[in-house]
Order: sequence, then C-alpha cells, then structure tokens
Amino acid sequence: MRLPPVSLIIGGAQSGKSAFAERMVRASGLPKVYLATAQAHDADMAAKIESHRSARAGQGWRTVEAPHDTARALASTEEGEVTLLDCVTFWLTNLMLADANWQDELELLCDVLAHMPGPVVVVSNDVSGGVIPETSLGRAFQRAQGQVNQRLARQAGLVVQVTVGIPTVLKGQPLADDAW
Repeated sequence: MRLPPVSLIIGGAQSGKSAFAERMVRASGLPKVYLATAQAHDADMAAKIESHRSARAGQGWRTVEAPHDTARALASTEEGEVTLLDCVTFWLTNLMLADANWQDELELLCDVLAHMPGPVVVVSNDVSGGVIPETSLGRAFQRAQGQVNQRLARQAGLVVQVTVGIPTVLKGQPLADDAW
C-alpha cells in the first residue's frame, strides 16, 4: 500500500487511533520507525510505555524515543522508511510543561514533515469535543492542541478520525482495505 507523504490520524483517548496507525504503517511494507514522544512521569505511564514497547517487540520496528526534540529525530529517518509519530499530544504536552515555544517547534516539525524522504503517519488526540478545562493551563493546552491539529491537517494528504476503532476519512482518499 502506498501512503501519502503525511497522514494524520486523530481521535479521542482510547479511540483506537494508534492501533489503526500501526496497521497503516505495517500495510505499507516499508521498514518501520516508531517515533515515541511519551514520558514516564508516573508509574501508570511507565507501565503504558512498557506495554507499547512489548507489543511492538519482534515486529521489526526501530524505536526512537524523542519526547522533546521530535523534529530533529524525525529528520534523521532514512529514505525508504515509514515513520509513525505517536503522538503529537504527548509532544505538545512535553513542550508546554517545559515552557518551550511550541509554535516555533510546530513550524520546525511541519518544515521537517515537508522534506521527509519517506511517508509519516502522525497520531494526535482530538480535544475539540470535550468540555472546557477548568484550569488556565488546561484551556491553553486545548487551544494549542486544536491549532496543532489544524496545522497538521492542512499539511496532510490523508486525515482519518478514529472513533471506537472505526476509521472515517476526513480528507484524502481511503487506502487499501488491508489498512482498515
């Protein structure tokens, strides 16, 4: 299956978006890179990260962990590889908690995406359907995540929303059945 240069897979928490994105990457038949952005700030997150690592073990994934310098890590992938960036939501969280300029980092990420030697499948949470957060940090994050998703969607050739494990194409052409 031939992937567009950039695909954006969005959905809510536990929607099945990462599993769908992994299926897309596997169906491409290309060497697979998993660009992980999560950080283990607590035991629950450490267990989640380990569970994801274990699930990919022995399946031919090359894992790159880049919770902050994601654009540079993405730029280091090689021609002919397909990269799964999972996920932009953790990346944005990491940047905001570090008081980094996420807008500049987003522009850098989009520039790198425009010059990638192979396809990239980007996973991100859709926070547009939730309640308005109670804290100012929560509201700032929700606004930022919305802006990040809109910017990535403009650049992507394929945008798919996953809800309860079911993909819906929002932009672009559906891929071969083996990815769905």
